[in-house]
Amino acid sequence: MVKSNAKMPSQQVFILTAIAMIAFAGNSLLSRAAFLETTIDPASFTSLRLLSGFVMLWLISFVNHQPYKGEGSWISAFALFMYAAGFSFAYVSLSTGMGALLLFGAVQATMIGHGIYKGERLSKQQGAGLTLALAGLIGLLLPGLSSPPLFGAILMMGAGVAWGIYSLRGRGLGNPTLVTTGNFLRSIPIAVVMSILAFTNADIDLSGFWYAIASGALTSGIGYALWYSVLPFLKATNAATIQLSVPVLAAVAGILFLGEALSFRFMFASIAILGGIALVLIKTSSSTRKNEDSN
Repeated sequence: MVKSNAKMPSQQVFILTAIAMIAFAGNSLLSRAAFLETTIDPASFTSLRLLSGFVMLWLISFVNHQPYKGEGSWISAFALFMYAAGFSFAYVSLSTGMGALLLFGAVQATMIGHGIYKGERLSKQQGAGLTLALAGLIGLLLPGLSSPPLFGAILMMGAGVAWGIYSLRGRGLGNPTLVTTGNFLRSIPIAVVMSILAFTNADIDLSGFWYAIASGALTSGIGYALWYSVLPFLKATNAATIQLSVPVLAAVAGILFLGEALSFRFMFASIAILGGIALVLIKTSSSTRKNEDSN
């Protein structure tokens, strides 16, 4: 992976960013496929994902001559575990695109809400965007034939809040790959305790095992490493808006590889939620540029 202090051609930034977004969408696809096509249980899937993710991140750090030296924290590790566990249990019942949309919406809502709590003021455009996104979420969750299972939706939104907290805690904490490696390592014993408590429901078949390993090592470990390698070359708001593509990519992958249906409710909710978030982020970007120009 490219070190943050190196220069990177714009074409390479674009390619690596695209691969990272595909990897993030792949996380949703692999998780949903595991619970559709294999007998693996969510607790075992979570533990294997975190373990394989740590191993891959450790190997990447080792190859880059950046040995792990205890980075990370237990609080962040717990947030990481809550994200991974909620993600797995939610995908027992949610479709690929639905899960990714709920996750992404909750992540962005958490981070935007944190900014408001810290005193950031919303412009009219941002307020309208936030209202539109909330309306889309309410419309998505209203009872109906195409509404997602409520318990699964709550679990995924909880996972999104946990990932938002994890992201907020990780700002400016040194080498993000090493910090993530340490957090993955610390999350493993927490996941093992969960697996022990859920032992009576444990079930791991070979296909489910490899889905979990791929989710942890490839779409999580390598995906995060790629993302962190290009993040220094992207403006903060650009990085946030780029991630708007993940729910769309996940939905397309679910349709192509798992034969999932695309409902009108999901389409309209996606437009409202992602469009509303984009209005908030784009306004933030323009405000930031004005502040930079005035300095």
